[in-house]
Amino acid sequence: MALSQRSRAVLTLFSARDCVHCHRVRLVLSAKGVSYDHVIVDLENPPEDLIELNPYNSVPTLVDRDLVLYDTSVICEYLDERYPHPPLMPVDPLSRARLRLAMVRLENDWLTLVDQIEEGGKGVEAARKALRDELISNAPAFKASKFFLSPEISLADCAFAPLVWRFQSLGITLPREAQSIVDYGERIFHSQAFLRSMTAEERALRA
Repeated sequence: MALSQRSRAVLTLFSARDCVHCHRVRLVLSAKGVSYDHVIVDLENPPEDLIELNPYNSVPTLVDRDLVLYDTSVICEYLDERYPHPPLMPVDPLSRARLRLAMVRLENDWLTLVDQIEEGGKGVEAARKALRDELISNAPAFKASKFFLSPEISLADCAFAPLVWRFQSLGITLPREAQSIVDYGERIFHSQAFLRSMTAEERALRA
């Protein structure tokens, strides 16, 4: 059934079966306990709905009534404001700014390397090494609190935990000095929110 024929009152997420960016949005929705219509997309053959809604034919794409969003960061911040409980950003401006800067670095320096690794080609090993080195150098930050730079789960965790889940499939092995990141991941992975956020294909990444 075309999206135009479905009730616009239903929140709809267009998502790939295995995508670190889509997983990020699904984890936000799961942490919020929000019900939504999940449309699995084959990017080689995108549905007409997605082509009509999103000029880039990309995922994740979120539709909330007449609003269409197709930037991962914008989607996540919108959901946090649209469904304020539980909040996934700190209350005070200083902590919010610090967390936003951390997410900018995560997106620009880490998730872009994930995309390069998954795309394959000549630069895979260099991207894998760069990502591993970045993670090792930032491992001390994960000793300070239960979550990423915060005592409570935040939007930064929703961005980072799907990456940690994919270490094995990405060929990333961390040394003992980065064990704090592995431990962090295990804490997140056992949460009901994370378990609900995954597709069958994503579950199989660590089967």
